[in-house]
Amino acid sequence: MTLVLLIIHLFVTLALIGVVLIQRSEGGGLGIGSSQGMGGLMSGRGTANLLTRATAVLGAVFFVMSLSLALLNRGSSLGGKSLLDAPAASTPAPAAPTKVPTN
Repeated sequence: MTLVLLIIHLFVTLALIGVVLIQRSEGGGLGIGSSQGMGGLMSGRGTANLLTRATAVLGAVFFVMSLSLALLNRGSSLGGKSLLDAPAASTPAPAAPTKVPTN
């Protein structure tokens, strides 16, 4: 189940990235500059509203899926422990140089 949710999460992420990149920074929609870019199907304002709503919906789905994946994987692989609770990989300390007594 987790693998299926992870794959769906990947597609939602890619769709969200695509929708955000399509938008113009001024909110004009589709980054084309005029309403004729859609072939007259939608006005510039309608395109902006569609992309804004799509961004909001995809963002909400991304947020919910991120939380659900975090809750599902909470105790599966590490036995309920956090990565921060695991001890650090210990490396042996270098040996201290010994002083040879000189007479």
